[in-house]
Amino acid sequence: MSKLEEDATEAPLPEDVLTALVARGIAACDEVALRRELERHTAGYSLVRLTPAAARRWKCRYRILLAETYLDCQTAAEAYARALLAVLAAPCGAQPPAPTTSHP
Repeated sequence: MSKLEEDATEAPLPEDVLTALVARGIAACDEVALRRELERHTAGYSLVRLTPAAARRWKCRYRILLAETYLDCQTAAEAYARALLAVLAAPCGAQPPAPTTSHP
Protein backbone atom coordinates (compact mmCIF):
# COMPACT_ATOMS: atom_id res chain seq x y z
CA MET A 1 0.00 0.00 0.00
CA SER A 2 1.38 3.39 -0.94
CA LYS A 3 1.72 6.29 1.51
CA LEU A 4 -1.13 8.10 -0.25
CA GLU A 5 -3.45 5.08 0.05
CA GLU A 6 -2.46 4.66 3.70
CA ASP A 7 -3.39 8.28 4.47
CA ALA A 8 -6.71 7.92 2.65
CA THR A 9 -7.66 4.89 4.75
CA GLU A 10 -6.84 6.25 8.19
CA ALA A 11 -8.55 4.66 11.14
CA PRO A 12 -11.81 6.14 12.37
CA LEU A 13 -11.81 8.44 15.38
CA PRO A 14 -11.45 6.78 18.80
CA GLU A 15 -14.75 6.08 20.55
CA ASP A 16 -14.06 8.55 23.39
CA VAL A 17 -13.48 11.35 20.87
CA LEU A 18 -16.66 10.54 18.93
CA THR A 19 -18.66 10.47 22.16
CA ALA A 20 -17.26 13.84 23.25
CA LEU A 21 -17.98 15.40 19.84
CA VAL A 22 -21.57 14.16 19.89
CA ALA A 23 -22.00 15.43 23.47
CA ARG A 24 -20.94 18.89 22.23
CA GLY A 25 -23.35 18.71 19.29
CA ILE A 26 -20.62 18.37 16.66
CA ALA A 27 -21.59 16.07 13.81
CA ALA A 28 -18.30 16.44 11.90
CA CYS A 29 -16.11 13.36 11.99
CA ASP A 30 -13.96 13.59 8.86
CA GLU A 31 -10.62 15.41 8.68
CA VAL A 32 -11.71 18.37 6.54
CA ALA A 33 -14.92 19.09 8.45
CA LEU A 34 -13.08 18.87 11.80
CA ARG A 35 -10.33 21.20 10.54
CA ARG A 36 -12.89 23.75 9.39
CA GLU A 37 -14.73 23.55 12.70
CA LEU A 38 -11.47 24.02 14.60
CA GLU A 39 -10.61 27.04 12.46
CA ARG A 40 -13.95 28.60 13.41
CA HIS A 41 -13.01 28.40 17.11
CA THR A 42 -9.31 29.24 17.27
CA ALA A 43 -7.00 31.86 15.85
CA GLY A 44 -4.22 29.44 14.99
CA TYR A 45 -2.67 26.03 15.37
CA SER A 46 0.07 23.93 13.78
CA LEU A 47 -0.32 20.31 12.75
CA VAL A 48 2.92 18.37 12.40
CA ARG A 49 3.30 14.92 10.88
CA LEU A 50 6.11 13.33 12.87
CA THR A 51 9.09 11.61 11.31
CA PRO A 52 9.22 7.82 11.63
CA ALA A 53 11.81 8.07 14.44
CA ALA A 54 9.73 10.58 16.40
CA ALA A 55 6.57 8.53 15.82
CA ARG A 56 8.26 5.47 17.32
CA ARG A 57 9.54 7.43 20.29
CA TRP A 58 6.25 9.16 21.14
CA LYS A 59 3.97 6.41 19.81
CA CYS A 60 1.92 8.80 17.69
CA ARG A 61 1.97 10.05 14.09
CA TYR A 62 0.73 13.62 14.47
CA ARG A 63 1.26 16.44 16.95
CA ILE A 64 -1.00 19.48 16.98
CA LEU A 65 0.34 22.63 18.61
CA LEU A 66 -2.41 24.79 20.03
CA ALA A 67 -1.64 27.96 21.99
CA GLU A 68 0.56 26.82 24.87
CA THR A 69 -0.21 23.11 24.63
CA TYR A 70 0.17 20.19 22.27
CA LEU A 71 -1.73 16.98 21.64
CA ASP A 72 -0.31 13.75 20.26
CA CYS A 73 -2.61 11.72 18.01
CA GLN A 74 -2.59 8.87 15.52
CA THR A 75 -4.41 10.62 12.67
CA ALA A 76 -4.86 14.18 11.47
CA ALA A 77 -8.63 13.88 12.02
CA GLU A 78 -8.05 12.81 15.62
CA ALA A 79 -5.66 15.74 16.13
CA TYR A 80 -8.22 18.22 14.82
CA ALA A 81 -10.99 16.64 16.92
CA ARG A 82 -8.98 16.62 20.16
CA ALA A 83 -7.83 20.22 19.57
CA LEU A 84 -11.41 21.29 18.92
CA LEU A 85 -12.57 19.61 22.13
CA ALA A 86 -9.74 21.30 24.06
CA VAL A 87 -10.68 24.72 22.68
CA LEU A 88 -14.36 24.21 23.45
CA ALA A 89 -13.59 22.98 26.98
CA ALA A 90 -11.46 26.04 27.81
CA PRO A 91 -13.26 28.98 29.45
CA CYS A 92 -14.04 31.81 27.03
CA GLY A 93 -10.80 33.60 26.14
CA ALA A 94 -8.63 31.13 28.07
CA GLN A 95 -5.98 28.87 26.61
CA PRO A 96 -6.53 25.08 26.48
CA PRO A 97 -4.98 23.18 29.39
CA ALA A 98 -1.38 22.00 29.18
CA PRO A 99 -0.83 18.30 28.36
CA THR A 100 -0.99 15.99 31.35
CA THR A 101 1.37 13.33 30.03
CA SER A 102 5.11 13.63 29.69
CA HIS A 103 7.36 11.82 27.25
CA PRO A 104 10.73 10.35 28.22
